[in-house]
Amino acid sequence: MEARVAQSAARLARQENEIKLLTAEIERLKNFGCLGVSPSLEGLRDENAKLKYRLNFLKKSLQEERSKSTKSMININSCLQEIFGAAIQAAYPDLENPPLVVTPSQQPKFGDYQCNSAMGISQVLLKTREQKVSPREIAEKIVKSIPANECIEKVEIAGPGFINVHLRKDFVSKQLSSLLINGVQPPAIGKRKKVVVDFSSPNIAKEMHVGHLRSTIIGESMCRLFEFVGYDVLRLNHLGDWGTQFGMLIAHLQDKFPDYLSVSPPIGDLQAFYKESKQRFDTEEEFKKRAYQCVVLLQSKNPDFIKAWNLICDVSRREFQKIYNCLDITLIERGESFYHEMMKDIVKEFEDKGFVQVDDGRKVVFVPGFPVPLTIMKSDGGFTYDTSDLAALKHRLCEEKGDILIYVVDSGQSVHLQTVFAAGQMIGWYDPKVTRVAHAAFGVVLGEDKKKFKTRSGDTVRLIDLLEEGLKRAMDKLKDKERDKVLTPEELKAAQTSVAFGCIKYADLSHNRLNDYVFSFDKMLDDRGNTAAYLLYAFTRIRAIARLANIDEQMLQKAAREEVLVLDHEKEWKLGKCILRFPEILQKILEDLLLHTLCDYLYELATTFTEFYDSCYCVEKDRQTGQIVKVNMWRLLLCEATATVMAKGFDILGIKPVQRM
Repeated sequence: MEARVAQSAARLARQENEIKLLTAEIERLKNFGCLGVSPSLEGLRDENAKLKYRLNFLKKSLQEERSKSTKSMININSCLQEIFGAAIQAAYPDLENPPLVVTPSQQPKFGDYQCNSAMGISQVLLKTREQKVSPREIAEKIVKSIPANECIEKVEIAGPGFINVHLRKDFVSKQLSSLLINGVQPPAIGKRKKVVVDFSSPNIAKEMHVGHLRSTIIGESMCRLFEFVGYDVLRLNHLGDWGTQFGMLIAHLQDKFPDYLSVSPPIGDLQAFYKESKQRFDTEEEFKKRAYQCVVLLQSKNPDFIKAWNLICDVSRREFQKIYNCLDITLIERGESFYHEMMKDIVKEFEDKGFVQVDDGRKVVFVPGFPVPLTIMKSDGGFTYDTSDLAALKHRLCEEKGDILIYVVDSGQSVHLQTVFAAGQMIGWYDPKVTRVAHAAFGVVLGEDKKKFKTRSGDTVRLIDLLEEGLKRAMDKLKDKERDKVLTPEELKAAQTSVAFGCIKYADLSHNRLNDYVFSFDKMLDDRGNTAAYLLYAFTRIRAIARLANIDEQMLQKAAREEVLVLDHEKEWKLGKCILRFPEILQKILEDLLLHTLCDYLYELATTFTEFYDSCYCVEKDRQTGQIVKVNMWRLLLCEATATVMAKGFDILGIKPVQRM
């Protein structure tokens, strides 16, 4: 450890000294009058540009060295992009925004990563300057300009101009040791931001059904990711807890439980209660009139009606919470009622800025590029979903000061939400170049018949029934494998909930959220292929390797500080690199909000580990006695690093692994 600190300090001193020398050299060139003002001094101008890029690269490297004390995991792809970005800038200083493409190699013979920028630069030179330069020639120029760094062992130019990058083994080994000593740390992502995530959002007096499953699971996982990288996350449940439907519910409550103000009404089945009130609303004219009167009294904040409203909301909240507890979901309730008092001001603001038109008594706002206007006030003076969504948007931007707003809502709401976001821009609430407002849309859940998922009777599937069915099937699966004979009752119960809820979540998250997906218990509980069942079993097996070799956590920590991770075998090398791609995966998801990328990565990691374990002995035993004769500690450390990354991946996905299964 002391040697590593000394090396780091020496490297910092060298870089600081080089920065001083480069700064002095640039000043000398400035004084010589060659900052690009004289065509006759082209050579000196290029030299100056190269020095400036080298200086910027070194400053960045210096900042990264200093920031390593924060223990952030290094995103190797980002490091390589910076290195090749500096090389391209030095090789082509006058080229604005040159293409920069660095990707992991698909085959070992092409190195560990590839820089494929030369082809793009060749096209840019041809289009902008009419210069025909071969990509291979460009690649050679880039390679000559690569600055000194600690991660690249060698580069090779292949084919028309691909630059194959081979990483240094000591660099990869060092990063793995850091991971084992410090745990899985988030990659460095810059300034801490405030993120507001709107997800789940069921309606009061209606049960949560399978349609709420995707928003709830996807939203929770997004929040966990943003929290892991250090952002301040506000998890909002935009409940449908306000509106005209409460008039009929309160009127029905008054009739069915006339003493509701003094005795809490025993509403056991709120769904049935809702259906009863809706039927009366549709068939009884007197009841309908009274329901409208109840809405007026509720909106005027009459205490008796507020109490009735709260009673109905509380029954729903308790039912919702059962599901949130099962799925380990954390939310802050902030329903439509929260924004009710703000809606008058929203209408006034749009009126004052001249955006409101009157159409058949309604107040509407036309947003450029969108054919359907937003109705911000009905002809009877009431507000709409458009008004409450605009109020919510403004509050999240202007009061909560959100830097990133994410709405995890089904694809069917896409046009509506884009119109609301565009209206927010139009009126000046936010600048999309500064603040990110995104609709994380998702497709519908289909049954195995590829139609919308329903019960046999054609009803929407209740979410609580789905979760209970998952628990039953998970237990059946565990008993089929005779796990009930080797696990304690407590371990069996933990394995049941881990498999049941983990499989339901993973089946959703492992599909691209933009697509519909087929819900199938048989597929999600299959312990082969890219399923939670397979990954959970793989994880428990990996964790068991050290335990069966009588190596405890303390011994692994000691070894992580003292052992050098040898990566000589091709499968060790492949696994080590795969483990270190974790920060790259997270960075990509932060950009596109597509969580199936993490699922694909975890499956790749598990299968890469299996290749390693089949080829490399971690624990060597005597074939006759079965006694342990040798423990290859560096390989056990690779097992530990794999399990540590898998555990963090599970945590982000909201899946709880168990030590024994």
